[in-house]
Amino acid sequence: MNMSAAEIKRAPSAQPQNTTTMTPPAAPELNGSEILVRCLQAENVKYIWGYPGGSVLYIYDALYQQDSIQHVLVRHEQAAVHAADGYARATGDVGVALVTSGPGVTNAVTGIATAYMDSIPMVIITGQVPTAAIGLDAFQECDTVGITRPVVKHNFLVKDVRDLAVTIKKAFHIARTGRPGPVVVDIPKDVSQLTTPFHYPEQLEMRSYNPVRKGHGGQIRKAVQLLLQAKRPYIYTGGGVVLGNASAELRELCDLLGYPVTHTLMGLGAVPSTDPRFLGMLGMHGTYEANMTMQHCDVLLAVGARFDDRVIGNPKHFASVERKIIHVDIDPSSISKRVKVDIPIVGDVKDVLQELIAQVREAQARPDPAAIAPWWSQINEWRRRDCLKYRTHPELIKPQQVVEALWEMTKGTDTYVTSDVGQHQMWAAQYYRFDEPRRWINSGGLGTMGVGLPYAMGIKLAKPDADVFCITGEGSIQMNIQELSTCQQYKTPVKVIALNNRYLGMVRQWQELIYDKRYAHSYMEALPDFVKLAESYGHVGIKIEHPSEIEPALKEMMRLKDRTVFLDVRTDPSENVWPMVQAGKGITEMLLGSEDL
Repeated sequence: MNMSAAEIKRAPSAQPQNTTTMTPPAAPELNGSEILVRCLQAENVKYIWGYPGGSVLYIYDALYQQDSIQHVLVRHEQAAVHAADGYARATGDVGVALVTSGPGVTNAVTGIATAYMDSIPMVIITGQVPTAAIGLDAFQECDTVGITRPVVKHNFLVKDVRDLAVTIKKAFHIARTGRPGPVVVDIPKDVSQLTTPFHYPEQLEMRSYNPVRKGHGGQIRKAVQLLLQAKRPYIYTGGGVVLGNASAELRELCDLLGYPVTHTLMGLGAVPSTDPRFLGMLGMHGTYEANMTMQHCDVLLAVGARFDDRVIGNPKHFASVERKIIHVDIDPSSISKRVKVDIPIVGDVKDVLQELIAQVREAQARPDPAAIAPWWSQINEWRRRDCLKYRTHPELIKPQQVVEALWEMTKGTDTYVTSDVGQHQMWAAQYYRFDEPRRWINSGGLGTMGVGLPYAMGIKLAKPDADVFCITGEGSIQMNIQELSTCQQYKTPVKVIALNNRYLGMVRQWQELIYDKRYAHSYMEALPDFVKLAESYGHVGIKIEHPSEIEPALKEMMRLKDRTVFLDVRTDPSENVWPMVQAGKGITEMLLGSEDL
C-alpha cells in the first residue's frame, strides 16, 4: 500500500518505544566578551594587564562577572604590555594584555615591538570601533592591523562573533609555537556585544602555519662529526635556548664535550655564570676572552642566536677569520641572515640539542683533551686580562660595586633581576652572575627604556615568593614611574635600585668617546626627589651617596619583604662601561678602559 508523505510523517515508528534518543546539549549562547573570557580560561590564563576604554567595556563587564582571571589595572597601556611581557619571560607562559582602541593601541605599540624583537609569546587584545564605523575616522579609531603589522608575529581583525573563539585559539597557538612572538587580536565593539553559540576547539589545524620541530638527522650527524674533530671549539648561545627551555640540554652537552661557552645578553643563565667553562657575555660590552674566543675558534656551534650587530660587530671583520659554523635555530630566516654558515639546522633547539647529545653519546670518538689543551691555554691567557676589573673610590659609589654586592647577598636564592636600558643594564649583565635561566629579564632587541618596573610587577605576581629587583637608571625609571601606583594597589613589593649618575649614561658615554665630549641633552638637570616620590606612592624610599652605605641599604631593602622599596644610589657620574666595541668595529677591536682611548 502506498502512503502519502503526510501519512509517513504520522506513521508510528518501527523502533521499540522504550528507546531513548540522546541529543547533544545545545552550545551556550554567549556574547563576544563572554566568549573571549571563556577562551582565556580555556588557555589557563591567570592574569591580564590592561586599561579600560569605550571599545572594550563589554569585555571589562565580562571580566567583572568572573573570578578565575585577575585583571591588573596599570597606569599606562605601554606598561600593560611590558608587565605581561615580563610575566611571559619569567614563566614561559603566554602573557596577555588588554587595551582599548585608538590611543590605547598606539600606546601599546612600544610594548608589542619590544616583545616582538625578543620573540616573547604574547596575546594582546585590542578594542576597535564598531565594524560599521571602521574606516570612517570614528572617535578613537586607528588601523590596528596596519599599525602593528611590522611588529607582530601575526594579527587578526575579528569581524564576525562566530569567528572569535577559533581566532583566539589560533592566536595562542601562533604565539607559543615555532619562534614565539606577540599576536594581536583586534575586536570591534559590536563583535564583543553580539551573541552566538560558544564552542572552543580542542584541536587546531592551520595549513599555512606548521613550524618545524625536529632537526634534519643528516645535518645533525655532520655537526657531531665537526664538533668532535674541532681543535678550537666554541659554543655560542642566545635567547632561543632560554625561550626554548633547553638550558638542561645545553648544560648536558657542555658536560659531554667540555668546550668553552658564551651567551648573548638574552641568553644569560642558560649555563651557570659560575661554571669555569663560561667565558662571560660576548659582544659590544662582552668580555675580552669571550670575544677573542669567538673570533679565533675553528668550529662554532651557534644555538638560538642571531649573530646580530651587537654580538659580532662588523660582519666583514668577523668573516676575516675562517671557521666552520653550525647554526641551530627554529626560524629558518635567521640562518645565514648576517653570517654565512656551513651546517644549518632548522628545528626546536630543545629537540635538536637532545638529538645532538644522543649522537655524541653513540659516537665512537670523543673530544681529544690533549688536542684542545692549547686552546684552553690561549683562552686562559685572554682571561688574565681581567677585563671587568674596575677602580673603586673612597668617596664615590661605583655602580659595579652595587651590582656585585647585590649578587653576593642573593646568590643561591630564588631571585629575579629586571633592568631598563643603558649603562646600568650592561653593568647588571656583567657583574650579576646568573646561574639559572629566566632570572634575567631585560629588553635586548629593541632596547626599550621604561621596561624594568613593569617587568618586575609582572614577575612578582607570577613569583610571589621570589625576590624581584629592578636595576634601573634615573632616566629609564621615569618613563613608566607611574606604575609605582600599580605596585601599591596590587601589593607587588618589588625592589627598585636606581643607579643615579644624573646623566643619560650610555648617551653620555658615546658623546664622550665619539662626539668630543659634546654632551648634547644627556644631563638630567631637574630630577625629582626619588625618596619623596616613592613615599608619595606609599612605598619606602632610601638614598645613599657613600660606598659604606651600599651593604646596609641592600640589607634593609631585603628585610622589608612586604614593601616596595626605591633605592636611589648616587653613583660616580663619570663611570663608563668597559669593555666596549665601537660601532663599525670588529669584536676584537675592544676598548678595555680609558687608557685605550
